[in-house]
Amino acid sequence: MIIRVVRMTFKEERVEQFLEIFEQSKEKIRSFPGCQHLQLLADANQPNVFSTYSIWKDESDLNVYRNSELFGQVWPETKCLFAAPPVAHSYIQKIKLD
Repeated sequence: MIIRVVRMTFKEERVEQFLEIFEQSKEKIRSFPGCQHLQLLADANQPNVFSTYSIWKDESDLNVYRNSELFGQVWPETKCLFAAPPVAHSYIQKIKLD
């Protein structure tokens, strides 16, 4: 399992445009093979900062998505709205909390 967190800082005047892109694409991403979870988080103190939190079956599924036509559509539309470069991290769960 891979947990992917991408923190994105948007130009303030472009936040609504980003939210529309996310709304239009979230179900397509969630139904992509290997995607087990997708969530959008808003920064508690900065209204133009968001993070996506996604869980993938494994890194190869994440990479297939990142090389897909869907990602090739969504990412360029999103990228042009940034006020700063995104910061992405991938994690694996070491200890189960169940």
